[in-house]
Order: sequence, then C-alpha cells, then structure tokens
Amino acid sequence: MPVYEYRVRDRSGKILKSQMEAETASQVRDALRAKSLFIVEIKPPKTGLNAEVKIPGLSDRPPNLKQVAVFSKQLATLINAGVPLVQSLAILQRQIENKAFQTIIRSIRADVEGGLPLSEALVKHPRVFNRLYINLVRAGETSGTLDSILERIAAFQEKELGLRGKIKSALTYPVVVLVFAIGITYFLLTTIVPQFAGILAQLNAPLPLITRLLMAVSDFLKNSGLFILAGIAALVFAYRWYYRTPQGRHVIDDIKLRLPVFGPLLKKSAVSSFARTFGLLISSGVNIIESLEITKGTANNAIVEDTIENAKNVVMVGEPMSASLATSRVFPPMVVSMVAIGEETGALDSMLYKIGDFYDREVDEAVASLTAAIEPLMIVFLGAIVGTIVAGMFLPMFSIIGQLSK
Repeated sequence: MPVYEYRVRDRSGKILKSQMEAETASQVRDALRAKSLFIVEIKPPKTGLNAEVKIPGLSDRPPNLKQVAVFSKQLATLINAGVPLVQSLAILQRQIENKAFQTIIRSIRADVEGGLPLSEALVKHPRVFNRLYINLVRAGETSGTLDSILERIAAFQEKELGLRGKIKSALTYPVVVLVFAIGITYFLLTTIVPQFAGILAQLNAPLPLITRLLMAVSDFLKNSGLFILAGIAALVFAYRWYYRTPQGRHVIDDIKLRLPVFGPLLKKSAVSSFARTFGLLISSGVNIIESLEITKGTANNAIVEDTIENAKNVVMVGEPMSASLATSRVFPPMVVSMVAIGEETGALDSMLYKIGDFYDREVDEAVASLTAAIEPLMIVFLGAIVGTIVAGMFLPMFSIIGQLSK
C-alpha cells in the first residue's frame, strides 16, 4: 500500500509531520480531517527512481532483540516525559533505521490511533513481541505504570543480550579452532600427502602403519568428496528433523544438559533466565500461574520446560512450587531453598532477582574458566593433528635415508 507523508497543524497551532498508508490521497485527507487536524501538505508516494530501494533479505530483515530493547527504552523515556503514546510511536517510527521494524511500528501506531490498547496492537506482531513482552505491557496498562514496565523490559532484554553474548563467547573460540583444524587437515591430506605418497611409491620404501592409514584417508577424501558433503547434509537434515519431534527434542536437550563441559554452563544460564523472567512477571503484577506458563515458553529447553510445567501444576493445586523444583536436576538445592524462603515470606520476586544476579555472576565465571581451559586444549589438539600427519610422512623418509647411509 502506498505511503503518504504529510504535515498538519493541531488545535494549538503546532506543526506535526508523519506518514500514513492509504490507497489514495483523499483517504489520507479524510482521515486527518476526522481528527480535526488542519492539513498543511500531503506528499504523494515516491515512485520510480525516487522510490526507496528494498533489498530482499536485508531491507526486510526483522528486528533483533537489541533493536527491540532500544525501542522499549526510548518509548519508556518518551512516555515518562509526558509525550502521548501515539506521538511517541510516531517519533520512534521516524528514528528507526530498520525498514521492517519501521513498518511494524507504523502498523502499531495506526492500531493505537484506532482505539486499540498497545498490548492488543503488539499481539499482531508475535515474531517481534513475544508473550512475555505483551503480558508485561498489558500489566503496565492495567496498573498505569507502562513507562516503568517498559524500562524493566528494556533492562531485562539487555541482561538477556549479555547472557547470550557470554554463551556465544564461550562457544565461538572452540568452534573457530575446530573449523581451522579441519581445514588444515583437509588441505594436508588432499594436497601434501599425495605428493609424498608418489615419492614413496617410486622408492618402493616399506611404509609404517601410520603412513598407510594416512594414505588411505587421503585417497578416500580425494575420491569421495561429494559423498562426504552429501553425508554431512544428510546428518544435518536428520538432526533438524529429529529435533522437531517431541521425543527428539527431549533427548537432544537432555544430552545438552549432560555434556561434561558445556552442560553446567547451560544449566546455570537456564536458572538465571528462569529467575529473571519469572521475577519480572511477578513483580509486574502478572499472576503466578500465567507467569509460569510464559516463563516456560521462554526456556528454549524441553527439560527445563517440563520442570516449569510440573511446578505450575503443583501451584494450581495449592502446593508450594519449591517442592516441585526440588525433584528436578536442573535447579540446585540452593535455588530451591531460596524459592522456598521467598514463598514463605511473600518476597518471591525479590528472591528471584537475587537468584538471577547470583547466576549471572556464575555464568561469567564459568565462561572465563571455560575459555581459559579450552584454549590450551585446542592448541594441543591442533598440534597433535599436524604432528601426526608430519610424522606419518617423514618416518619412511628417515628409514630410507638410514638405509642409504649404510
């Protein structure tokens, strides 16, 4: 639908600039007059060479969590400063550089102008605003504290970004080194080893076991490259298909939590995310059953989701949630004890915040120690691969030189 830019003057004489989607300019004019606005100018939509260029996959890319966090913080600041909601959305719409996000904010603003609450307007964009976001905004509208709720959401999203960044930093180094090791190994086996093999074949030298194995692997890689790629693609497809099934998701997520090195880190991040999300919902006025249901939807792990679901069922029959968490291997005894104290004292939200802060620090320490431990291990691993290939190629040469020197 075409987008018309316009300038109008309100009843106080202030000039306002904005945009509107409409089929014709007359529809824009009628809509503005219905709001008792004096029209100064309506610009026709841009066409031809003046039209905005949209690159598929780039211009229409949905906003990421950081962009949504910035939007939440700016909207909270504008509302807290006394700017009306519709005008705040119009200001942010002009400032946002992501065109897809700009279109979403334009749609939200139009819905709010039409009389919808902000939370109901956000429901139409589930890819950007999840159930957690929408329910918190709804709670803020009900209690009249939308600005403070939006500030809490922004702070929560910033912590979520920080947690994700820590996990990525812990995983990036070993993945990069592993890819580098595979690349070097493939190059040596398909380029250098065949040249040595040709020389050794001409010399009719006796070959040790390690050399014969390397030559066999080299021949396989050179002659079966397409089969290897097809096998990798099939494994990736099978993994994704299996993970989409309920049983496969439970099995794979359980394995992730049981991994010897990364499992404890994933558990700590899961506890931190649970505590911060659940605490934010309760402190914002969302009832405990709905809070647990929303928190379960943000867990991203089937085992953690089952644990939260069990806790919700226990609360629904009037039992304390801590009793259910105690039966799970995800939540440590310390967390269970702190939740129990929060339930008894009526300060569950503040206790959850303390748990979240504690496990944020635990994740920091786990990432630092993991990075420090993995770095020398990866160097040794890479050196062992290269050393094995070099030894396998030069051992026969040493044998030949020894025979010639006799």
